[in-house]
Parts: sequence; structure tokens; C-alpha cells
Amino acid sequence: MKFDTPATTNPIDRMKVIGQPTDRIDGPLKTTGTARYAYEYHEEVPGAPAYGVIVGAGIAKGRVVSMDLKAAQAAPGVLGIVTAETAGKLGKGKFNTARMLAGPGVEHYHQAVALVVAQTFEQARAAAELVRVDYEVSRGAFDLEAARPSASVPQDEQPADTRAGDFSTGFASAPVQFDASYTTPDQAHAMMEPHATIAAWEGDKLTVWTANQMVDWSTGDLAKTLNLQKNQVRLISRYVGGGFGGKLFVRADVVMAALGARAVRRPVKVALARPMIFNNTTHRPATVQRIRIGAGRDGRIVAMAHESWSGDLPGGKPEMAVAQTRLLYAGPHRLTATRLAVLDLPEGNAMRAPGEAPGLMALEIAMDEMAEKLGLDPVEFRVRNDTQVDPEKPQRPFSQRQLVQCMQLGAERFGWSKRQARPASVREGRWLVGMGMAAAFRNNLLTKSAARVRLDARGMVIVETDMTDIGTGSYTIIAQTAAEMMGVPLERVQVRLGDSSFPVSAGSGGQWGANNSTSGVYAACVKLREAVAQRLGMNAAEANFADGKVSAGGRAVPLAEAAAAGELVAEDAIEYGELDKKYQQSTFGAHFAEVRVDSYTGEVRVRRMLAVCAAGRILNPKSARSQVIGAMTMGVGAALMEHLAIDKRRGFFVNHDLAGYEVPVHADIPHQDVLFLDEADPISSPMKAKGVGELGICGAAAAVANAIYNATGVRVRDYPVTLDKLIGRLPDAA
Repeated sequence: MKFDTPATTNPIDRMKVIGQPTDRIDGPLKTTGTARYAYEYHEEVPGAPAYGVIVGAGIAKGRVVSMDLKAAQAAPGVLGIVTAETAGKLGKGKFNTARMLAGPGVEHYHQAVALVVAQTFEQARAAAELVRVDYEVSRGAFDLEAARPSASVPQDEQPADTRAGDFSTGFASAPVQFDASYTTPDQAHAMMEPHATIAAWEGDKLTVWTANQMVDWSTGDLAKTLNLQKNQVRLISRYVGGGFGGKLFVRADVVMAALGARAVRRPVKVALARPMIFNNTTHRPATVQRIRIGAGRDGRIVAMAHESWSGDLPGGKPEMAVAQTRLLYAGPHRLTATRLAVLDLPEGNAMRAPGEAPGLMALEIAMDEMAEKLGLDPVEFRVRNDTQVDPEKPQRPFSQRQLVQCMQLGAERFGWSKRQARPASVREGRWLVGMGMAAAFRNNLLTKSAARVRLDARGMVIVETDMTDIGTGSYTIIAQTAAEMMGVPLERVQVRLGDSSFPVSAGSGGQWGANNSTSGVYAACVKLREAVAQRLGMNAAEANFADGKVSAGGRAVPLAEAAAAGELVAEDAIEYGELDKKYQQSTFGAHFAEVRVDSYTGEVRVRRMLAVCAAGRILNPKSARSQVIGAMTMGVGAALMEHLAIDKRRGFFVNHDLAGYEVPVHADIPHQDVLFLDEADPISSPMKAKGVGELGICGAAAAVANAIYNATGVRVRDYPVTLDKLIGRLPDAA
């Protein structure tokens, strides 16, 4: 189905099922422990699996000189050991899969150098400790600040730099100027479910049960890595226990499990221990960002520049922290620039809202600092610089943009008028109290997505698509879509996800999953409705599907009757043509936070938070709210505690577990409110929806940081805002 213009007659608009706060249909399976995650498939695996444990490199850069496997091979239960020498030549997938097994070169700490396979996990782990590796160590680069002078323009990013007007002249002539730099640290995904895979070969065909967000991407990459045809690989990922971008791509658990299973000729299970997840897989890379803003005394921005530096392994990609600055605020003279340094740290890659999340951590503090210089309220300053068109391409309007409404509604609901503009002026005993806010922005990406829909003789509607559910509620919103389109109750819909034998969906990433995958189901349901009408001898254009019946021309027939003579099957995909080039598709929001800071110790407590989101039609307000409060919680972590500490001598993340890498827990999180604007974007898709799962993290950290400044008068530009950065600069305790 081509979607170029807004749909006119649209069954989704009935909103009988779509848009309702629906409990997750997979909830009972998850709460009873019967939902199968990657490491838990038993019945489907052909034979009892062996267990693999990865040996990670003990250096960050260099080469393997020799490897002594004798003691490990002689250990109890050991079935085989895979190394680069025994694995054979691996192909290169699109997403750096050649890095999954080191040898002889080592590119980063804990890169896999071997897999030990044994009868039990304990035997494999014990034998892995017996592998002896001699290395030749090379000098590596592990410090972003030190590597900045050598950073270059990334070649694969289009565009890495943008310009509009004449920034230098515009900034120099601006009556009010602001220029500051900010840093954000390396961060870990810290998802609950580890990277885990079961691999089994049947002849030259491979099946992997794994935790993966993008089934089609990863099936193709795994096939290329193992020098197979894509149809020789089946990837199953029905439930994913969190991903946040860390499971977008094939990682070492998948490749090594497949190699191990081929070597020992039986299924193999591999799960990464937490320290190996932190150093072996991916993380959000650190940034250094410089922001300059020039404005008139009326508060109108005339010039804005945002430059960002980040690092990655050779051939890697930058953190596009300037992306939102190209679109968020008006101003005729503009400059953005992205630079990438080569670092020999574990791979930097996508983490929830890559680009915008760290970019807004800097930009939205800068906007507050500029508002203060102008003597303007932070909300008012942002309102004055709103735009309804792409500031760099004024001929391209936003499909919908309600940023101002988000900020104004949020200010009203949060009691923003009670905020004291003068920092450190509100006390409650020993506590300093402050409020902060930030704008939220994340793009809405349109991606082709397909589905297959079946109608059987029982009247059951069965949906099949390789879309994944990473805890976001995909099962439920897809079921809601099919129920709405086919006019049946939710319990008459069965959803099958996460299998590469199903039609290719958008997958779960970039907050594009909900809108695109449900649109693909919509397209397939349109085709199924046509098939039903044809079999029943009805005019498809007139047929009404409701209450389990199909009616047209004064005749009503149970839906199941259409499949009495045999199952009906329809398959289709949603495609958008040039729609995203005609309109800028984005989501908007506003974050508000109130904090308390102990004037003696510098301890920060977040008291309350509010997010207001404008993200098209909200398909399921209950699961959407869950996504936003989870994102807000991650924003608190980014603001106050999360950072991967680097050993800059040896090149690894020291705090590589959940004891050393702190994330928010229940005691850290206050009452959180979420408001969704009542909007439907007909230009976005036939669902009139957009993404929302990443919008909730964008700006949340800056709102907390701005609240801390309002409470204390201490401006911290280097995240996270830990008490050591506050305590020596706090006002005298009362």
C-alpha cells in the first residue's frame, strides 16, 4: 500500500479499540514466567544444548601472539573451543559483524578471542578460565578530550555539517551572546535481559533464538558473517527483555553461538555476563559539545551554532548530537558541525534516542543560560523562537508541530508560575528547592513495514510480522490495529512476532516501530477486508466490519463465514513514497522537574516530574505512558548518576556491572505525570500516529540539571551532576 496523502475513509478513526488504554495482551505470560526469552527456548531446540562461554580479550589494542588451549581442552565436559584460527574466514556484515571474533588483531577490550563449549555452563566457565593468551600490546587512544585535535569529518554521515545564512557575522553582530561547552559521558544500556542466544544447525541451515530488536537486519548480517545465503538463516526473537538500541544489531553472543554449534555439531547456548555486555557489546559514546547563541534584546535568536565531538573505533560513526539543533528553534544564521575521533574503546553505537538525548542535554541548558542573560523566563524564551518550518529549509513545513502548546500546558499543570527566577532563593529547612524545564524533540521516521493477516474458520484473525516487542507493547497495539480494522474484539486476534520467516517489518528502533508496524498491519488488513468482501459477494468499498460481522447492502454475515470454505490470507506493506521529503516529521514535548538539594551534602532528590508529549495519535495511552515514564527515569539517570568510568591506561570501562554502574531505582524516582496532547497527524501514516518511546528521554536530563541550578545557583555543564560538582559551591547552609 502506498501512502502519499492523508487517508479519507479510515476504519482506524472509529477509535473503538485503537486509542484505548488497553492492558498488554502478553502481560499474563510475562507475569507468570511463561513468555519465552532468548535463553529459555527448550521445546523448539532440536536436541539438548551445550553451553558456551566467551573468552574476552585482556587488552584494548594489539594482537594475539599465541593461545594455549591444552588445559581448557582437557577440562571436564569440554566439547570444543572456537578461535579465529578454527572458525574459518568470516564475512563482513553491514553492522561491524567482522569484529565479533578477534584474531590476530584485537580492537577493543573484551572483544571475543575464543568460545569454550562444554556440557554444562559451569564446566564451560571453568574451562574458559584455563585459556592462556599472550598478547602484543599496542598504544591506544582512550581519552576523547585528548583525541579531539585529531577528530575529522565523518565520511558516512550526510550531512555532517550544515550552514544557513552567515553564522560568524550574525553572531558577532548580536547584542547578546552566549558561548559555552558541555560534556556528556559514555553510558550503558543496562537492559535487564542479557545478550543471549541459542543456535542450532540442521544441515546447512541455521536457527538462532536470540534477543534482537531488528530481525531482518540481523538475519542478513548473520548470513553474511557466516558466508551463507539469507534463506539459510532463521532468527527468532519473540520477546526481548529490554534493548534501548543495544540489541539492534548482531552481537558476539549470536555469532559465537552459531560458530560453537557448528563446531560441536549440537545446539549451543551463549549468554554474556554483565561485565562482558558493558565492554564487549555497545554503549552510548561520550560527547564534547560547544554551543553559541546570539540574540537580540527582544529575545529573538539571530545566530546559533552547535558543534559536537565524539569517538568510536575505526570505521565507526559519530554521536549526532547536533541533529535536533537543526530543527528545534528559529534563527536565520545557523551552523552545526560533527567531528569523529578514533578511540580504541568498545564500540559506540545507538542508545535510546541517539543524537537527540545527549544533544538536548547540552542545548537545553544553553537555552536556559541564554534566557537568564536576556532576563526572560525559560518557557517564554523558547516560545519566542518557535518555528513552523524547517529552519534550514524554510520551504519544508512540519507535518504537525505543537511544541508551544506542550510547554504552555506543562507550565500551567506544573505550577511554573510559582518558580522563583532568582536561583537559591527557595529553602525548606536544609534543602534548597528549584524548578527546571526543557523542550523535548525527536524525529518521526517513516519506514516500510509489512505484515500477513489470516482469517480462519473460527473467525480468528492471526497477524504475522517479524516486528519485535522489546517491552514496549508491540503485541498489544498490533492486536488493537487488527481488531479495529476487522471489527472483532481483541480476544479474537492472535499476534505472532519476531520470526524472520514472517514479512519484514520496520522493527523496534528509533521510536519508529509503533507507527510503521501498525501501518503495515493496517495495509494487510485492508487487503484482507477486500478478500472477505469478495468471497461474500459484497462491495468492498461499502462493507462495514463491526461486532464480528460484515455488512453491506442490507445484509450482515458473521466474519467467520468468509473463511468457512478455507482460510483467507492477505499480505501487504506500507510504503510512504516521498512523504518525508515534502514534510518534516517530528515529535515534540516539554519536561518539567522539581528538585531538592541538601545544602550541607549536595545530595540531589528529584521531587516530581511532568512530561507533555505531542506525538500524533496515541495508539494505547496505557503502554505509551509506561514508555514515557521509563524514558524520564533514564533521563534522571543521565542527569545524576550514569557514566562509564574509563581506565585511560588500559582502555576499558571499570564500572562494568550493575553494582558499579549506577542507574535509578525506585527510591530515586518521584511521582511522574505524563500528558498527551490530543492530536492525530494525517500526514504521518494511516494510523495518524508517531513514535513516543524516545521522546520521553529527550530533554529530561536537562530539565533536572536546570532545576538544580535554580535550586542552588550552581551551574554544572559536565554530566552527570554529582554531589562532588556541587558541594564546594553551594550557598551557605541556613
